[in-house]
Amino acid sequence: MRLILDTANLADIRYFNDYFPICGVTTNPTILSREGGDIVSHLEKIREMIGADKELHVQVTETEYERMEAEAEAIVSLLGKNTFVKIPATPDGMRATRELSARGFGITVTAVLSASQAMLAAEAGAAYVAPYVSRLENIGADGVGCVRDMARILAASGRRTEILAASFKTAREVLECALVGVQVATVSSDVMKNLLRHTTTDTSVTGFAADWKGAFGDSTLLELIKNR
Repeated sequence: MRLILDTANLADIRYFNDYFPICGVTTNPTILSREGGDIVSHLEKIREMIGADKELHVQVTETEYERMEAEAEAIVSLLGKNTFVKIPATPDGMRATRELSARGFGITVTAVLSASQAMLAAEAGAAYVAPYVSRLENIGADGVGCVRDMARILAASGRRTEILAASFKTAREVLECALVGVQVATVSSDVMKNLLRHTTTDTSVTGFAADWKGAFGDSTLLELIKNR
């Protein structure tokens, strides 16, 4: 499973881009609203920080399909290649997705809450569909089960559309989506950290350090090699 960071916070993006194997960044209007200021310049900084080869997903704010298309053109013109335009799963969104995809734009259909929405998005030519896993769980639905249905439908369709699972509250939800064949997940900074964190790993590393120091003092293996 490929991992994308779900944030617009520059400090977080810099950290995870340096230390974690992320393949890009996703944003949405809510995430961008938390940053404030000159948001166009902010998006340019994100692109500069992650480089041209990683994905950047940016959502339209227009709601009518013609203006969605114009906004998509402006977003990609601003941020360059590997920029995916996020479009909500609405009737106008479907039309914009169909027309933009036919022109070669990478479209991520977002706010997907059902397998039928994912099917329609794939038929419209979306590169990604983004189901909201935890939001489904919060309304009493089987979030991972719904994503499993999407994966089966997309596999049977022969479309190249991939699932970009989103809206996670726990690392376990991410793992469960990976187990049902989801190709990509976008996760928050906290969930990304929890994918790596384990208390037994911490105690193991502490034990290694204590055993080494008991035998060799404060010298590291690097220092011993260099001083040989």
